[in-house]
Amino acid sequence: MKFTPEKYKIEDKAHKPFIDSKEIWDIINSSNANKERVREIINKSLNKERLNMSEVAVLVKADSPELISEIKQAARELKERVYGNRIVLFAPLYVGNLCMNNCKYCGFKVSNKETIRKTLTKEELISDVKALEDNGQKRLILVYGEHKKYSPEFIADTVKTVYGVKSKNGEIRRVNINAAPLDAKGFKIVKDAGIGTYQVFQETYHRETYAKYHESGKKRDYNNRLTSLDTAQDVGLDDVGIGALLGLYDWRFEMLALVRHTNHLEACYNIGPHTISFPRLQNAEEFSCDPKYQVSDEEFARFVAILRLAVPYTGLILTAREPELLRKEILQYGCSQVDAGTKIELGNYSNKEKQEQDLRKEQFQINDSRSLSEVIDELIEDEYLPSFCTACYRLGRTGEHFMEFSVPGFIKEKCTPNAIMTLAEYLIDYREIKNAAKGWKLIDKSIDKMENKQVKELLINRVERIKGGERDLYF
Repeated sequence: MKFTPEKYKIEDKAHKPFIDSKEIWDIINSSNANKERVREIINKSLNKERLNMSEVAVLVKADSPELISEIKQAARELKERVYGNRIVLFAPLYVGNLCMNNCKYCGFKVSNKETIRKTLTKEELISDVKALEDNGQKRLILVYGEHKKYSPEFIADTVKTVYGVKSKNGEIRRVNINAAPLDAKGFKIVKDAGIGTYQVFQETYHRETYAKYHESGKKRDYNNRLTSLDTAQDVGLDDVGIGALLGLYDWRFEMLALVRHTNHLEACYNIGPHTISFPRLQNAEEFSCDPKYQVSDEEFARFVAILRLAVPYTGLILTAREPELLRKEILQYGCSQVDAGTKIELGNYSNKEKQEQDLRKEQFQINDSRSLSEVIDELIEDEYLPSFCTACYRLGRTGEHFMEFSVPGFIKEKCTPNAIMTLAEYLIDYREIKNAAKGWKLIDKSIDKMENKQVKELLINRVERIKGGERDLYF
């Protein structure tokens, strides 16, 4: 995936703000989305070449049904070429909702006196992790409000606690983090705890809109948040995730800003984001947002498809904020990771009593509350390979090393066999799955399609070893 950088008004320098709102709008407004140009850009992406901002803007401006359909089809094809048919599964685990920020759209904001504040005790954290492991989860993202209590030492301690929980054949093999920006020392402490990806979402890259929605607290500092992952790179935490909260500002602007952020990381550190997230605004306690920029289902589908073409190597995360049927559709257009069995009320994974969603206890409303096994059933039915793979970060395939595999599209050769092995584990260890027989057929079919005979033989042998009781095998 070759990438030819563009010239920007603001030169890329580490720790220096790089978003120029006028420049982004100039690029969008000057773009001409004629059929020939759109198809030329699509073909470039299908050739695994990174798109620049001007090219992404052309796709954003392509609004005819014919061209939108071609963009979506290309996104399907590119995802298959780069990642195969695997979908990585994870679950969010909220550790604490104390917060000192005042974000108008968030149920955790400090001004919300109705929110029931809680931080999981160590015992409660262990109980939740056991419940997640007993359902088959292997990958978690720990979520924290921004509060002095949630120091780097606190975060590192919770990570170590999670990794230490073992229930039957269950274990958590990758812990990602969604938390406030840290300083260099803080990022180093968390990195040394063995985390996977550290996510910091800008929410909106439009500076004036950012100020409007972030009234007080450390998060009000736009520049600090924008360049926070530069600091992570300084201490070797090179596995990072970026994101925008769709609905705060124009989705077309946020699209190009995410690409601009990707360009910045590539220019300064020779890496891109491991993941990009794009959650849509959902209802929350004391929710207050301008409906002008609400993103429709159709716009959301276009957003995902264009982003897949723009940054082929990056994992795209689709969350349970979206309803079941829409998630099923959007998966086609290039998403590679989804959460499943999601509960965002603190301590609710180990709560045996089914409860109605209470926004006083949650950050926002979720719209897909299916269990992990139900999501896996559907994925298998649609011939996706459910994956709990954690091999890359455990083998050091992060940062530049990850780019070496993912940018040319070689990562598929690792992803597919690792997905097959984690699915085999799941089918053996968690027998409540309805489509177990179909799952094994999908494994056999996926193995048969593999072109690398050496890897194929090794994989067949390892699947048999898993059937014999071994676990955690990976390439």
